This record gives sequence, C-alpha cells and structure tokens, in this order.
Amino acid sequence: MDKLEHIGIAVKNLESANKLFAALLGRNHYKIEEVESEGVRTSFFEIGGIKIELLEATRPDSPIAKFIEKKGEGIHHIAFEVKNVNQSIEQYQQDGFQLINIQAKKGADNKMIAFMHPKSTQGVLVELCTDINNLSS
Repeated sequence: MDKLEHIGIAVKNLESANKLFAALLGRNHYKIEEVESEGVRTSFFEIGGIKIELLEATRPDSPIAKFIEKKGEGIHHIAFEVKNVNQSIEQYQQDGFQLINIQAKKGADNKMIAFMHPKSTQGVLVELCTDINNLSS
C-alpha cells in the first residue's frame, strides 16, 4: 500500500452532511459523483492530502443503505492507494486475505477499486484503489 487515500463515511443525507463537513473542515466539497452500479452518491472533501468521501445510498438495496440500516451513519471504510489494484488483489489473496472483489471494478473519483473483507482485516472494510489513468495491465 502506498498511502491512505480516503476515509469513506456513510450518511443518510448528503446535502446535510456536506453542510456539516464544510463547517467542520472549513472548506466546501470539491466534487459530487454518482456511481450507479453501487447505488451511491458521493461527495469529496480534501484536507491535508487525504480525502473524506461521504456516501449516500441512492437505492434501498445498495451496500451503503444496508450498512446504515445495520450500523447507522459513520465510518464505512478506509481506502489505500496501491500501484496496481489487480496485482494487489492477487497478492493479498496469496497472503491469505479474503477479498470481496476478486476483480477490480470502477468506483468514484476515477478509480478502479476492490474491497477486502472485514473478517480478514480486524473488522475494518478496506478498499484498495488505483487511479484509472495510472493502471497498467
């Protein structure tokens, strides 16, 4: 892993969460994006070289909706930048980690992503991500 890329926070209402985090961080979000395949709308803040990603469900069967129903609003995942998400998937599987995604998929913020199962990471949902423009075969 190269660096902490972002912290994902599940929220019920993106608009009110944006206002709260703008007041908390002293800056506005820089991007809102919808990822239809995941049933989520995201908003990004940046502070100190790390992003905060707010995640709002766009449909009741989405992973974020299920997370909020089960655990409430709060930290959903931490994401680490890796040089090549596909190679990282293979390496972590070889190292005995359980992955939710055995193939990278398109995520928000121009990233290819994969999630590691919390059962193999001390209960923390870990996202691996690589900028699409930097991904080599």
